[in-house]
Amino acid sequence: MQLSSILDRFSEPETLKMAKLGRELRAKGIDVIDLSLGEPDFDTPQHIKDAAIKAINDNFSHYTPVAGFADLKEAICTKFKRDNNLDYKPENIVASTGAKQSLANAILALADEGDEVIIPTPYWVTYSELVKIAKGKVVEVHTSLESGFKITPAQLEAAITPKTRVFLFSSPCNPSGAVYSKAELEGLAEVFRKYPEVVILSDEIYEYINFVGQHESIAQFEDLKNRIVIINGLSKGFAMTGWRLGYVAAPVEIAKACEKLQGQFTSGTCSIAQKAGVVALTTDLKPSFEMVEEFTRRRTRVLELIKEIPGIKCFEPEGAFYIFPDVSYYYGKSDGVSTITNSADFSMYLLNNAHVSSVMGDAFGEPLCVRFSFANSLPNIERAWARIKDALAKLK
Repeated sequence: MQLSSILDRFSEPETLKMAKLGRELRAKGIDVIDLSLGEPDFDTPQHIKDAAIKAINDNFSHYTPVAGFADLKEAICTKFKRDNNLDYKPENIVASTGAKQSLANAILALADEGDEVIIPTPYWVTYSELVKIAKGKVVEVHTSLESGFKITPAQLEAAITPKTRVFLFSSPCNPSGAVYSKAELEGLAEVFRKYPEVVILSDEIYEYINFVGQHESIAQFEDLKNRIVIINGLSKGFAMTGWRLGYVAAPVEIAKACEKLQGQFTSGTCSIAQKAGVVALTTDLKPSFEMVEEFTRRRTRVLELIKEIPGIKCFEPEGAFYIFPDVSYYYGKSDGVSTITNSADFSMYLLNNAHVSSVMGDAFGEPLCVRFSFANSLPNIERAWARIKDALAKLK
């Protein structure tokens, strides 16, 4: 059977692939500890679940407007004003079936065949693949552990060409945990002011999971706001991954384009999730802050555990819930059966020998690194890193 050529343009996400391999080993009775998926191991707060139950009982069971219920869009605007001091109107907002769909809408609305999209490495695995689906050209700008995995203004300016259409980044960053300060964003903004044709996609899904202070959005620079698209959602900060609720805040023209695309793909997202989202965004954030406190404890412990392993170089994450160490010390080493030549080998070695799942750095554009999540319980984290330490000690 001949399938569409679109399937040849992109790859299956390595994050999902590793989770799948882990599940297959578990089905065989093997105790696999999952440090691969980016999912909070917390239940959705009760007041949000209660709002969903009420919505069901109130019969919010019908099709929704493509861009989202009016009260949800108002709630999103309220959140932006409260948390970010950003002024948006409902016409700037499009709610979608997860932030991934919001991102896909935005890229498909902006990138045409041959358009260049600048993406600093490391980046979330889906960024590059969505650009490929749109027939755009991915322009990677490599950062390093030494630079805190952040792009500099000089690197940004050197990457911009007459074909540059979009700049796409995240802060806090998945997978590195890098968080851009206001001063660092101002440095990038100075470059963008010279190139008014470049649209900025700012993925802020990990906004609340920040270990270094207040979240800073590049949209705070008012003179750039008319070409900034913010991607956000409720999965990470509210432990609502399965609810599939994301959103964009964008100039009206781009918001309408996203709505038009979404109208053909999925139409409006889940009515019950939207009603729960209104409550999540406008009421008590205490459960979210408590979650971050726990992530902070886990981060501290992981950094302690990783120091016990020879050869691993590690950047201390400033946000999100991942550790992204340089593991290249182990490249070329072998246990007599398996030889580690790259990050994929490293991750597969740990999966098969330590029974710990991770994600190879190549998927994120950084082949020297591997991503480990600490969105798992402290006991599981302790067991996982003990296994990793033992498995790596066998490599000579």
